[in-house]
Amino acid sequence: MGKIESNKQQKMESLLNTAFELFTSKGIHNTSISDIVEKAGVAKGTFYLYFKDKYDINQKLVVHKSSQLFDTAMEHLSQHPEADSLSDKIIFLINDILDSLSENKTLLFFIAKDLGAGFFRSALHSETFAGSKFHEVYELLVEKHGNSLKNPDIMLYMIIELVGSTCYTAILYDEPMTIAELKPYLFHTIQDIIDDFMINEDERINHK
Repeated sequence: MGKIESNKQQKMESLLNTAFELFTSKGIHNTSISDIVEKAGVAKGTFYLYFKDKYDINQKLVVHKSSQLFDTAMEHLSQHPEADSLSDKIIFLINDILDSLSENKTLLFFIAKDLGAGFFRSALHSETFAGSKFHEVYELLVEKHGNSLKNPDIMLYMIIELVGSTCYTAILYDEPMTIAELKPYLFHTIQDIIDDFMINEDERINHK
């Protein structure tokens, strides 16, 4: 990356980080673009090079922060070669992300509205996610396991929707139980979903 591109990236990162700090402390409605650029130390014109308005940067922040969660989880997964099967890898990643969100409830509260289907669509189609670890996971899933799975994209969608819809209150409010108590049930269900999407031998023969 050249110096100019590096400077652009640093400015965008500064704006994202500043917006996150202000949105989570003051709320988006009580935060102005002037507040963001003043605290980030950039000109207002610079803001509009990257974002349309404060709602646009809010949407991109959800994707950006979610991407960071996947990047960290993938880094941790690379240090655990014992997680070698498809289900082991998916459950490891989900467990790592849930642990990160449990330690940072402010982040969970911020991205909660897009934990499920909205996040899935953003992750696969947003330019902010291009080159991220989520794309890497998805592409590896399709390329390496596509012949063994029925509709891998639907399988991922269902798993992400399940995690998003069941874990939010467990992490924030310990309802209907703590996240530690919920995890065994969650992971068992995820395993069942993956097993259900695996093509069995009879289906493989009929498909041929």
